[in-house]
Amino acid sequence: MDHVTLGDGARLAYRFDGPADAPVLLLSNSLGTDHAMWNPQIEGLTRHLRVLRYDQRGHGASDAPAGAYSMDRLGRDAVELLDALGLDRVHFCGLSLGGMVGQWLAVHAPGRIRKLILANTSAYMGPPAGWQSRIEGVLADGMAPLAQASIGRWFTPGFVSEAPEAVERIRQMLLANNPSGYAGCCAAIRDMDQRVTAHLNRLPTLVIAGAQDQATPVEASRFLVDAASNALLHVLEPAAHLSNVEQPDGFCSAMLNVLTR
Repeated sequence: MDHVTLGDGARLAYRFDGPADAPVLLLSNSLGTDHAMWNPQIEGLTRHLRVLRYDQRGHGASDAPAGAYSMDRLGRDAVELLDALGLDRVHFCGLSLGGMVGQWLAVHAPGRIRKLILANTSAYMGPPAGWQSRIEGVLADGMAPLAQASIGRWFTPGFVSEAPEAVERIRQMLLANNPSGYAGCCAAIRDMDQRVTAHLNRLPTLVIAGAQDQATPVEASRFLVDAASNALLHVLEPAAHLSNVEQPDGFCSAMLNVLTR
């Protein structure tokens, strides 16, 4: 992983894969994972695209400054990464927290995005009290209790039993999180409400949902599609929250159908 230093002094880790002369696709990870969550898609994507992955602040090899983060800060992280790498416009795909960053970009930096993919995400994930409890729990008890509970929400029971190695890789990502960084991103979700600006998304947009996703249900995806001026919905089944892990081929095909069209 290489690093860029952001305006507030935090370092953001990133890596490129794929041909240098291909269009760039920026991938943004979910809460509690890192850039490796996209490994199931890399082989398929790099046949057509130059893939830029980064670890959101508080995750992976990026810095985890103490204190609450904001969605504005996470969105500006993505913009500053593009600035540092000399990239004017890119395609963007984010899942869950990464999709929240994508929503922010659609409103605050639409000129930097060619096509937008929002996966397993929502414009609002209340109530705030639930996120505050999670913040307090992870700061007190670490990642282990949360990691086990998350697996049950992120995958369907069938996938957990049929693909234990894939599930274990995600569990290890969760366990490796810096609790302070995880809590900082939880605060960004706690304080986020992008429902009032969702109608400002005029980018060509694909919204991907998991039919069994309890964290960001299909209804949340339909809201994003209905609010935007140029959006389509693609539902993967069976799939829960990490639909790119549970349905890697279907997820990649849906992406490429939009990005290479």
